Amino acid sequence: MNIPADLRYSKDHEWVKLDGNIATIGITDFAQHELGDIVFVEIETKGESLGEHAVFGTVEAVKTVSDLFMPLSGRIVEVNPALEGSPALVNEDPYNGGWMIKVEVSEGASLDHLLDSKAYAELVG
Repeated sequence: MNIPADLRYSKDHEWVKLDGNIATIGITDFAQHELGDIVFVEIETKGESLGEHAVFGTVEAVKTVSDLFMPLSGRIVEVNPALEGSPALVNEDPYNGGWMIKVEVSEGASLDHLLDSKAYAELVG
């Protein structure tokens, strides 16, 4: 299982990569493996400001539909356009080509509550 050390993780299995005040967010390798073949990603919250733990979209796999949760508060400024035509990118490359959203992080929002790679590995153990 791939758990990059340079990312932070939520207990809901989202990953976060922070670059200044922009956070790129997707689901972890563990999550995509548990879901199975992803056939559709629906994110209709572009431009919205959402709080931590709010649902920002859904991911549909062959067997299930799962909500996607905000790991931190902020305004969604971009949705990965590649996922519309190729949702399988989430399975193939969850940390690069399969990213889901970019968020302008709310002032005062912190990554302190998110897990580092070691703690996330222990969670999914």
